[in-house]
Amino acid sequence: MAPLLAPSLLAADFGNLQFETERMAGSAADWLHFDVMDGRFVPNISFGIPVLQAVHRHAKQPIDVHLMIEEPQHYLAAFRDAGASNLTVHYEACTHLHRVIQQIKQLGCRAGVALNPHTPVWVLEDIAQDLDLVCIMSVNPGFGGQSFIPNTLRKVAALKELLVDSGSQALIEIDGGVTLDNAAALVEAGADVLVAGSFVFHSPDPVATLADMRQQLSALTGTADLD
Repeated sequence: MAPLLAPSLLAADFGNLQFETERMAGSAADWLHFDVMDGRFVPNISFGIPVLQAVHRHAKQPIDVHLMIEEPQHYLAAFRDAGASNLTVHYEACTHLHRVIQQIKQLGCRAGVALNPHTPVWVLEDIAQDLDLVCIMSVNPGFGGQSFIPNTLRKVAALKELLVDSGSQALIEIDGGVTLDNAAALVEAGADVLVAGSFVFHSPDPVATLADMRQQLSALTGTADLD
């Protein structure tokens, strides 16, 4: 499978989210990544349900919602109703993770778990088969524009091995500091989905930047753009 690209709207122009969303509709983006922060689980506050509703009205791609919040189980249905296709919660925020994953599945969304940089992949051993997505944080969650943590490559390879051994079909997503300089290495390590925020939206031409990423990764995986 060709790697999926998920530009993160956290780095987009908040004053022009309709424009940014519509611009992504004609790009190489496969998903739109939507970061939700509560100021408790992470030291920042981003956007929530009303903004997701507004983005969803103009989005052509599935919306990949990353809940960096405490007690996410109370908000899953509301985010699904607002337009989420994927719902990813943090391992560190869920006392009863299996129950939360089942809630997400019952809502008809892809169920994902995110791991902070300090959290080892083996904590997912007993739940791997239930997951549709595992998001490896390659920066500390809470703020965009951070530098990529190099140890992520080793962690992705370890996660890939765990998923294969458990028979899980979960996709491996990388979130934080993704650029053209590390995208190929991440895919070679086992990544299936690349989230890129500042690298895309702070570039002179976000659509062209995504096209460059797609071209690089297509060459790497032997897949061709049919357009």
